[in-house]
Amino acid sequence: MKNKNYYAILMAGGVGSRFWPVSTQDFPKQFHDMLGTGDTLIQKTFNRLANLIPKENIFILTNERYNDLVFKQLPSVAKRQVVLEPEMRNTAPCILYASLKIQKENENAVMIVAPSDHWIEDETEFTNNVQTAFEFCESNDALMTLGIAPTFPNTGYGYIEYNNSSNNKIKPVDQFREKPDYETAKSFLKQGNFLWNAGIFMWSVKTVLNTFKTNQPELYELFKSGYSTYNTEFEDDFIRDNYSKADNISVDYAIMEKSDNVFVIPATFDWNDLGTWGSLYDKLGKDQNNNAVVNSKTLLEDASGNMIRSKKDKIVVVDGLKDYIIVDKDEVLLIFPKTKEQDIKKVLQNVKANFGEEYG
Repeated sequence: MKNKNYYAILMAGGVGSRFWPVSTQDFPKQFHDMLGTGDTLIQKTFNRLANLIPKENIFILTNERYNDLVFKQLPSVAKRQVVLEPEMRNTAPCILYASLKIQKENENAVMIVAPSDHWIEDETEFTNNVQTAFEFCESNDALMTLGIAPTFPNTGYGYIEYNNSSNNKIKPVDQFREKPDYETAKSFLKQGNFLWNAGIFMWSVKTVLNTFKTNQPELYELFKSGYSTYNTEFEDDFIRDNYSKADNISVDYAIMEKSDNVFVIPATFDWNDLGTWGSLYDKLGKDQNNNAVVNSKTLLEDASGNMIRSKKDKIVVVDGLKDYIIVDKDEVLLIFPKTKEQDIKKVLQNVKANFGEEYG
């Protein structure tokens, strides 16, 4: 019997534009089967959370334009579980809003906030880490996060610096550090008490709402003023009228970086944020020439290190390309050097400017 006080907020509102042309504003990456496994990323994440949390206690936070996609891909969820943002306001407002909804339903709730588009292989270890955090949050006034042991000096992630004096698997956090330059990232790894910030948080509903009240009083009062409407037919009207008044602010900046009761568990599972075609390439199986292929039937000559994706069973012939991203999606074909993958966002802007918004 799963613990009825366990809840989850599954964050599914982002666009993932570095996965263009597969990920678009109308159909973002979390609703795609990026790995070719038969499940979309949001389905994989929902099922992973459901190992520990009652399915009816998993809330999906997303933009209202993705409402139909959520119900299509997660047919078992009820309307009350899908929390819709009328517009993008970063992560703090929507987490606060969902937390108030959960508090009204169960004031003893402990919850995890998790992105919908990450790749986690060892789901048993993930569940164990979350269970440990939940038990700590039930008996302590704590904001918790799962940190990832860095494998190289990555400049694309924020870092968590923790206090190394504790022998417990739960470590007090000294500070959050912004995305570093390469030399700083190297020094973080050398020091040994730095973890990647994966954006996975755990806390009791009581602690997180008290923290918002203290650190973001205006934001808290804005959403608290609609409390009587939450989980009723009047909720949508309140949110539509008030959501745009919220500050555009991340949960890290709004509460985590300002609090001194923050703890981290160094994760014991493999993790990848699947943020770019290169990170997907790293996770996929490869042929003898290190090409990673999703869906395509391929004939490859003098081709190595490529990331190739098309619709199911499309024949893709490649000769003489090394370390390229080759993605065929409906009316768009992308052939792009893997080393320049961070520029795909800029390419997308150029495509939209030249050929129309419908291509993004």
